[in-house]
Amino acid sequence: MNNSSWGPRQAGYWGPADRPPAQGPVPGAAPVGPTYDAHDAQGTRPMPIVPDGPADGGHQDDDRGAARPGGPLFRDGMSQPPQQPSHAPQNPEPMPDAPQPAPAPQKKSAGRDLGAAIGVGVGLGAVIVASLFIVKTVFVGVIAIAVVVGLWELTKRLEERKGIKAPLVPLAVGGVAMVVAGYARGAEGAWVAVALTALAVLVWRMTQPPQDYLKDVTAGVFAAFYVPFLATFVAMMLAADDGPQRVMTFLVLTVVSDTGAYAIGWRFGRHKLAPRISPGKTREGLLGAVAFAMAAGALCMQFLIEGGTWWQGLLLGLAVATSATLGDLGESMIKRDLGIKDMGTLLPGHGGIMDRLDSLLPTAPVVWLLLEVFVGSG
Repeated sequence: MNNSSWGPRQAGYWGPADRPPAQGPVPGAAPVGPTYDAHDAQGTRPMPIVPDGPADGGHQDDDRGAARPGGPLFRDGMSQPPQQPSHAPQNPEPMPDAPQPAPAPQKKSAGRDLGAAIGVGVGLGAVIVASLFIVKTVFVGVIAIAVVVGLWELTKRLEERKGIKAPLVPLAVGGVAMVVAGYARGAEGAWVAVALTALAVLVWRMTQPPQDYLKDVTAGVFAAFYVPFLATFVAMMLAADDGPQRVMTFLVLTVVSDTGAYAIGWRFGRHKLAPRISPGKTREGLLGAVAFAMAAGALCMQFLIEGGTWWQGLLLGLAVATSATLGDLGESMIKRDLGIKDMGTLLPGHGGIMDRLDSLLPTAPVVWLLLEVFVGSG
């Protein structure tokens, strides 16, 4: 067989079946691989070095493909098809720019059980209206009960959260005395009762060790002014000849103000009113409270209060919306300082009694004073 038949095939590799018989080295010849003899090596041009991948995007079946990993080993059709790399991911990640589904919009939540809140509110309203227009003295008892429960909630939370032991017994007795004295003797009787209550707090606390005395009596005097003294102005309104109508005006305006603030703020609220104190309150809610209270004030002064006029009701509504909002913020400050959300759990959907008195208490002296100015003591 002629040795030329063993020559290279278009710069391809030799397969095992095409390999020539081993020849000895020829002096002076260039070193060759195991598949070439000396004669073949002299007649073969060097194989060009081909980069790993085509720089010009060429096809796999050109001459350079024989030197590329993954390309065909032979040019005579004996090569195997290229194999896919074994490390290819089974579940490729989505492209970064692939469109992602938009999150579903979240609905606003009222934050409380509205069904329970409405049921409790209707029940309390029925008790108040029945006691207010049937027997006035029964409503005085309702005020006194609310004062005692409110004092119990406040003093209990002060002791639990701050270790402040404001004496409850003299506060409760003095609170009831303030309400009765305000109804029976007016402002003079209320001031005498509050002074005696403060003195009773100082003396009662002396029966215990002197440690934290100043802190406890200060909290006790604050509680006496904050709950029963402010509630006494409701009893003083009730003492007038048209007392039930005055109290009803006070209650309606305060409730309407709170309702307007809640409804408008929940639906349109965007700008926070006092985020560090009460994040849920908004400026839009305050405007809703003012609008609702002024409208209700005009109606109440025109049709409920004898001698009242609609423009007086506008001013009364504005004052009620302001005082109710400030009262709500004031109790929010107290609750934030104590680290609690509600003062109690007595009223489902509302919290405690103090959580319902927060806007009523500071509004009572405002309404009493404006009614005294507008239509007199009655």
